[in-house]
Amino acid sequence: MTDAVIRTVKVVGRARRRAGFRQAMRRKSTIAFFMTLPLILLIALLVIYPAFYSLHLATLNKSMERFVGLGNFAFLFKRETFWMVVEQSCIFALTAVLFKAIFGFVVSHFVHNIPSKGQRKWRGMLLVPWVIPPAMSTLAWLWLFDPSYSAFNWILEKFSIGPVPWTGDAYWARFSVILVNVWIGAPFFMIMYLAALKSVPEELYEAASIDGANWWQRIWYVTLPMMRNIIAITALFSTIVTFANFDIVRILTAGGPIDRTHVFATWAFRVGIEGGDIPLGASVSLFMVPILTVAAVFILRDITRRGNQA
Repeated sequence: MTDAVIRTVKVVGRARRRAGFRQAMRRKSTIAFFMTLPLILLIALLVIYPAFYSLHLATLNKSMERFVGLGNFAFLFKRETFWMVVEQSCIFALTAVLFKAIFGFVVSHFVHNIPSKGQRKWRGMLLVPWVIPPAMSTLAWLWLFDPSYSAFNWILEKFSIGPVPWTGDAYWARFSVILVNVWIGAPFFMIMYLAALKSVPEELYEAASIDGANWWQRIWYVTLPMMRNIIAITALFSTIVTFANFDIVRILTAGGPIDRTHVFATWAFRVGIEGGDIPLGASVSLFMVPILTVAAVFILRDITRRGNQA
């Protein structure tokens, strides 16, 4: 009698587990988790593991044989070049993102007001700078900035303006790096803002026009509030990508002249790979994390706050 009861209990338990598993598999959240599981594993392999490994490297000495704790960071904080790189990275990222946002906003309105038949052609042409690999685009810009055969200097010469040392002077080198980054990244802002513009109800513009609002007032009081979250998320994503930018600065100026255009990624490469001090290079690259974390917290908190108010 006891054995029969035990077998019955086991059968009932297995049936309940099967029923629970079937019920869980019917939930959308469970299905979504299993569908995204390969991506989660890929991110863990390609992002999370290298991040923790770089933390480990940053605590070692140059020969990677002895634990030094925060010694590499203490050494960096005493170097004037490091703080110059921090300043240049912040100026580069903030200036480039600001101009990309402005140009993207203007161009998206231009494309949005084009009849639907011609929009596809314009969207395709304007996305070309963003679709082309950045290294290839930067090489083309490098030829345009060439000190001997610069096409820009040739045009300036036609207007009796002297040649500009695009990559030979610190000021112009920074300008050139920011210009190339804006040219490559502005189409991303354009396509994101264009998608946001498509979602703004036309009734709001009609109501604003009836109330006597002019073009600028419709932009300020209707378009910008409706696009605010998209603008913030796009700016955050672009800030992260711009801070970690390597190829533009590396190809265009290689950090010169005299380290005046180095950003975190290029200086980490110079110190870690070319200088043979991989732990110190890892420490330089990790310094981006707190800066980007602060920016992400402020932007996402603002987005959450406006979502709760709505």
